[in-house]
Amino acid sequence: MIVAGLTGSIAMGKTETAKLFAARGVPVFDSDAAVHQLYAKGGKAVAAIAQIAPDTVINEAVDRVRLSKRIKERPDVLRAVENAVHPLVRVMQEEFLAEARRSRHPVAILDIPLLFETSRDLEVDKIIVVSASAEIQQVRALRRPGMTVEKLDFILSRQMPDAEKRRRADYVIDTSVSIAGTQRQVDDILADLIN
Repeated sequence: MIVAGLTGSIAMGKTETAKLFAARGVPVFDSDAAVHQLYAKGGKAVAAIAQIAPDTVINEAVDRVRLSKRIKERPDVLRAVENAVHPLVRVMQEEFLAEARRSRHPVAILDIPLLFETSRDLEVDKIIVVSASAEIQQVRALRRPGMTVEKLDFILSRQMPDAEKRRRADYVIDTSVSIAGTQRQVDDILADLIN
């Protein structure tokens, strides 16, 4: 089985691209969704986050807005959160890959926003980067609730530049084209991975 890492900077269209792969029967692990699960009431990361930043846990769940604010105020909190959460996500990913292998899927995808930044690119067989122009990225990002130019700049400062991601990719999906154009790119990559 080929394990592909799917990544892309904020607002590049990675989530929608992941859905296109999933619609074609490819198992896709959504790392963001896994973190949401870990932060929810009863989630395995709640106790650790409560120790790191107690005021960010409300009603036995992690308040992501409060946690984001705390990280922005104190960048050292980010490292502690990552050290607590990343191993839990990794366990979930390993369970997902084991199930995909048991089901004899030829390809499985790990959707990891910070693939390069966390050196997970070294652990996958192929890398798919989802990209668009900086102008399209900014327009898409600023449509999100609560997003500001300042917040976007902070998020981008934590991410590898898009040009570098593209340079290191095995495949690049340009989402600045039509949905049909993006679908064609997904189909071409999938055919190449399977063959």
